[in-house]
Amino acid sequence: MKTFEIHGSTGDSFIHVGETLRNLEKYLPSGKVVLITDTNVKTYYENQFPSYPLITLETGEAIKTLDTIHQIYEALLKFEADRSVFIVGIGGGIVCDITGLAASTYLRGVRFGFVSTTLLSQVDASVGGKNGVNFQGYKNLIGVFNQPEFVICDIELLNTLPEKEILNGMAEIVKHAVIEDADLFAYLEKHSQKALALDIDIIEKLVYDSIVIKSGIVNQDELEKGARRKLNFGHTFGHAFEKTAGVPHGEAVSAGMAAAVAISVKRGRLSNENAARIKTLLQRIGLPVAIRAERKKVFDALKKDKKREGDHIYFVLLDGIGKAVVDQIPLTELEALFVN
Repeated sequence: MKTFEIHGSTGDSFIHVGETLRNLEKYLPSGKVVLITDTNVKTYYENQFPSYPLITLETGEAIKTLDTIHQIYEALLKFEADRSVFIVGIGGGIVCDITGLAASTYLRGVRFGFVSTTLLSQVDASVGGKNGVNFQGYKNLIGVFNQPEFVICDIELLNTLPEKEILNGMAEIVKHAVIEDADLFAYLEKHSQKALALDIDIIEKLVYDSIVIKSGIVNQDELEKGARRKLNFGHTFGHAFEKTAGVPHGEAVSAGMAAAVAISVKRGRLSNENAARIKTLLQRIGLPVAIRAERKKVFDALKKDKKREGDHIYFVLLDGIGKAVVDQIPLTELEALFVN
């Protein structure tokens, strides 16, 4: 097991890679604990849960709303949860996002932690202290920065994931390599097929290296005022594709990365050779480099992105593989590229 630390304004977070769900109880305080999971995780792993009150959510992006937060508040009241309660989200990114927001706002904030059960959650969603829900279909429009006390990344839990969930996580791993680590990118070029087959040594290294990158960036910039913006590479158009085309997160981010690569080439920052390497790797993994969607609707969704400030948007471009930069791009430039 390897442990990372994130030092946040709300406290320190410890990420345990290679720990198991079966050992969850040793990380919990004495006193009242409430678990939150979804129906899929409950079906596979409830026999490994410690014996505490359990809130079970449905699955899918459609539950990531304030209505679900309301349901959790009601259940916590039913369990007579006071300010001493500790809440644990056991699931993927949606469960962790919802749990974090509910815990951060119930009684003005109670302690919480995560057991991360998907590749996407382990390499990205559960790490870094972002908690939130969607609003009127727009991604993560309502939320807070608040660090979980711990995140357990149990690699064994990945074995029950469907292929689309593996691809969701692989897209974020590629993102981390592209923005920060050329050696990791070359490793992915060599070992992508073994990663897709969940080779334990390959996957553990990819989860480890991704958390090294993300935790390092978050420790520099927890509240996304500077360096942390790089982690949004591919996500500006990715979130717009998710909303307008209804595709899975990994596919949307992959196409968003391809769009950002094209803009980087157009602006003279990235070579055609490196652009081709990135697109080739995405396609080799089984991820798309384009999404069919109505361009005007994509742009309308993009205008509501959290990274917009006035008539510009903070956009992540590449100066090379492993070299991301953040620039303010006029919305009119993006409109000309993707609406006309």
